[in-house]
Amino acid sequence: MNLTSPADTLVCDTVQIALWQSDPAYNYNRELITPEMNVFEWISRQFGELMRKIFGSRFAEEYSGLILICIAILILLLIVWFLYRKRPELFMVSRKNALPYTIEEDTIYGVDFPGGIAEALSRQDYREAVRLLYLQTLKQLSDAERIDWQLYKTPTQYINEVRMSAFRQLTNHFLRVRYGNFEATEELFLTMQSLQGEIKKGGVS
Repeated sequence: MNLTSPADTLVCDTVQIALWQSDPAYNYNRELITPEMNVFEWISRQFGELMRKIFGSRFAEEYSGLILICIAILILLLIVWFLYRKRPELFMVSRKNALPYTIEEDTIYGVDFPGGIAEALSRQDYREAVRLLYLQTLKQLSDAERIDWQLYKTPTQYINEVRMSAFRQLTNHFLRVRYGNFEATEELFLTMQSLQGEIKKGGVS
């Protein structure tokens, strides 16, 4: 009895396969649509690979996504802080019916306050006189080292530094005129001038 297996007669026709591969009708890969590149996914993948190289695959799988989100939030906060420092007016409430008023850089250095106030009063521009009087008070407080003046600081921050009722009232008057659409009058200016005198008596040289 012959137990020998019959010979395998199946032969691969490489020529026919090559013809099929060259025929566009059999190019099924054309049906596959390559997805558009997702920048966030690419950054996440690159960051994950970096984490795996530094800390290992297990740490990267558990924490790389969380760390990437924290970094993104930190960058956003830095951008907001930078904008606030450079352009604090962007974060202030705008009022549609505000009186015409030229917004100038509220610096306390290189300004002739007595001359500027006198000129504003001569024009009966009490709005400008109020602004200059308040800045003059900040200059006096800064010279007396009672405040740490910085261009980006808000009036509320100076109130917390001085902690004096007269200065709080002076600041509130200034804020109402500057940002609250309150009318600046001669009477208001004289009131603020009196408050400035009280502040001087409280320790401003």
